[in-house]
Amino acid sequence: MKALIIEDESLIAKELKNKISFVAADVEVIETLPSLKTAKKWFMQNAEPDILFMDIQLSDGVSFELFEQYQLSCPVIFTTAYDEYAIRAFKVNGVDYLLKPIDENDLKAAIDKCRKLVGNKSKLPNDILQLLNNLQHPQIQPPLYKEKFIVSVCNNWIPVETKDIACFVRENLNYLYTFNGDKYISDFTTLEDIEELLDPKLFYRANRQHIIHINSIQSVKPHENQKLAVTLKGPLKMEIDVSREKAPSFKKWLDR
Repeated sequence: MKALIIEDESLIAKELKNKISFVAADVEVIETLPSLKTAKKWFMQNAEPDILFMDIQLSDGVSFELFEQYQLSCPVIFTTAYDEYAIRAFKVNGVDYLLKPIDENDLKAAIDKCRKLVGNKSKLPNDILQLLNNLQHPQIQPPLYKEKFIVSVCNNWIPVETKDIACFVRENLNYLYTFNGDKYISDFTTLEDIEELLDPKLFYRANRQHIIHINSIQSVKPHENQKLAVTLKGPLKMEIDVSREKAPSFKKWLDR
């Protein structure tokens, strides 16, 4: 069975992974996610695991927010230092609620519960069966991304279609540039806020100062230090650096 861990403390996540391996050799932890933000991105791009191990109080929010954004049907084992969320946990997909530090016997018992649910769906309640059926036969709906940005020009609001935006640039302020070369000030405070609203198939965070549209790229030049120099199409003609660390993910994003 495939398992996913959402835990913002790396040492606790590593310890949990080791305990899972010890008490349930058939459970493979495919990834460990450190925050609510990374979890949201992960579920946007990946199918559900068989089991989800989830801390509740994360550094950037409460993990219950995932159930508000995604219709998750996989069984969830909550691992937390707080007991006040127990009732809410079982209102979603909670199969068990383990308090830290996690006892190995309790962990094994919780995994056994999940194993029965995954392996014998006929015994599930009707509402859970419906969720699992939806998972097996999904009506795929692409996530919704921002379709336009409102900019202010001479005290007038102007809508700019997201599909017309070539890149976002952080200078002294945050700016957006269109494929026509128009430049507008963005009302958003950070590029991180903007990045959350963009389709990751079309936009890539090249570095701390730039988010670029895939169709704005004219050429990519590798350097000896394994960095990349990305040149945007005219009329922009910007040259944007991609670090050695991000170069592999950028190539994968571009070549698909």
